[in-house]
Amino acid sequence: MYIVKRFEERVVVVTGGAKGIGRACCLRFAEEGAKVAVLDLAMEQAAQVAAECERLSGRPALACHCNVADPASVDAAFKTVVEAWGSLDVVVASAGIYSGQPLIEVPLAAWQKVIDVDLTGVFLTNKAAATIMMNQHCGAAIINISSMAGKTSWPASAQYSAAKAGVIGLTRSVAMELAPYGITVNAVCPGNTMTEMVEGVAETIAAREGISADEWLRRRAQDCPMKRFASPEEIAGVVAFLASPDAAYITGQAIEVDGGMVMT
Repeated sequence: MYIVKRFEERVVVVTGGAKGIGRACCLRFAEEGAKVAVLDLAMEQAAQVAAECERLSGRPALACHCNVADPASVDAAFKTVVEAWGSLDVVVASAGIYSGQPLIEVPLAAWQKVIDVDLTGVFLTNKAAATIMMNQHCGAAIINISSMAGKTSWPASAQYSAAKAGVIGLTRSVAMELAPYGITVNAVCPGNTMTEMVEGVAETIAAREGISADEWLRRRAQDCPMKRFASPEEIAGVVAFLASPDAAYITGQAIEVDGGMVMT
């Protein structure tokens, strides 16, 4: 596949960049010439992704420890990036976790942990990015990874659906505030995507339903008209488009990449 170099010398930060959709985003931006900062708690894996990015782009990459639920950790990671490269062009808020239990069984701690990472983490990432981007006086882009769960839902997923719906609302508000600065802010809402997190979800839910994880995955593949899971790379392609000049007039949107699932 021919890759257009839309991000040569651009600085891209991806939270949750060590695995899944975040990793795919890191590699896609690197393929297109960007300098990529991989932010994650899993530093060994983040370093491996950064090395892959350097190989693909021929440009430097960073692996930065970052707990998106901790304001000091987020600010420190962004400070490291700006000190290294002097600017910030694209931020992808991809860090996320999942837990789900029937409503009456959800411990407050489980609710709070998902909200802290999946919603507050996106808020803190957007805040840190905006603080830098607003002072640059040039176009930039923020892409928040929500989920089809932000637009629809299913049983035993209260905390995850609430957090992902919150990301969509947050995206719209931030887009309104940053539009005068030429900064676009959009959300991507993946459908079922074959990542490590989804494999873990399959194990948990399948055990509760009394079926195998493979059977649960087969059933979920039938949920959308395209009858398959997305690859992380397919999500990364949409993220890269939203960060590109071709999407300069798109902001405040929550774009489904779900094989038609929400539509049906």
